[in-house]
Amino acid sequence: MDFSFSEEQILLRDSVRKLMERVATPEYVAKLDRERAYPHELFEAWTAAGLFGLPFSEDLGGADGNVLDLALVSEEIGRTSADLVMAYAGALFCGLTVARKGSDEQKKAWIPRLINGEIKFSIGISEPDAGSDVGAIRTSARKDGKDWVLNGRKVWQSGAGAKDNVICLYARTDTNAHYRQGMSLFLIENGRPGISMRKLDMLGRYCMGTYEVTLEDVRVPEDQIIGGVNNGWDALLSGLQTERITVAACDVGSAQGVVDLALNYAKERKQFGRPIGHFQSIAHMLADMQTEVEAARSLMYRAAWMVDAGHNAMNEINMAKLFASEVYVKVANMGMQVYGGYGYSMEYPMQRHYRDSRIATVVAGTSQVMRNMIAGGMGLRPQ
Repeated sequence: MDFSFSEEQILLRDSVRKLMERVATPEYVAKLDRERAYPHELFEAWTAAGLFGLPFSEDLGGADGNVLDLALVSEEIGRTSADLVMAYAGALFCGLTVARKGSDEQKKAWIPRLINGEIKFSIGISEPDAGSDVGAIRTSARKDGKDWVLNGRKVWQSGAGAKDNVICLYARTDTNAHYRQGMSLFLIENGRPGISMRKLDMLGRYCMGTYEVTLEDVRVPEDQIIGGVNNGWDALLSGLQTERITVAACDVGSAQGVVDLALNYAKERKQFGRPIGHFQSIAHMLADMQTEVEAARSLMYRAAWMVDAGHNAMNEINMAKLFASEVYVKVANMGMQVYGGYGYSMEYPMQRHYRDSRIATVVAGTSQVMRNMIAGGMGLRPQ
């Protein structure tokens, strides 16, 4: 089993790292967090670097990249901010679903526009009573002439209000059928008549913005249903493996960013006449932090390698996502301890990681759901 990177992947990783250092400076990221502003400048830099074309086929203007390529990019962006990863990867999750399940006409209509930065994508699944229980979705769509008319409410919608955003929204198109046979995926421009949004006040991850989206008689053309009517469940499942690997990579990168900050601080901060990193209690804490990050990285890379090699890797992916998210929460808490009082100050970046990390064990599958799925893969049936 060879986890070494190709020359192209090393170049990709290094170029993304340099781009993030150049554009996403500590001052820039702090400003975005303080002003709760979307990272437009960074989005444009990613577009110019061709990063949005990475996973798509060449005939659509892409680079034919694989899952490990996406993991490398997500990890590098995550070293700066987990919130920023969603601005990149969230759009790609949706775009890849269009590429997998859309018609040739739909692929040609939407994917090039994503690659060249003309549009963004966001995911529209969660509702007030439908979080982990996707089957509880109640947003509905009914046929009216050549259009579908949608009504309902979505919550926890990351990036839904961004300029030129298209919501990849799941709705019930057959309320009498089981949700696996009665759900459809719609592409809905966020400026369509009947859509209203309320930006929610969250603990962290301010840059993307988290929204409540209400739909009142929103008309959507039939050619903006991806995968066909009542085939939304298949569309949703089609991107699950890539999404969870990329989220795990984000958490690994973010956890490494925490370790890097804490280590640098421990080398510079002096107490009792010497750097605090020379005290065994702090040194051992940092050693434990780095060890856990490396373990999470190994799980994530192995899962990505298995997918690219064509293996069924769902259990490995779930383990990687579970472990990486919990490691990010853990090291962010430890990083706050290393920083001491300075970690609690809004002038220092550790508090942002502390806030941003807390949702990691909830998004893209809660830790509890991940454990149930892992146990299921072991032949158990936890209740």
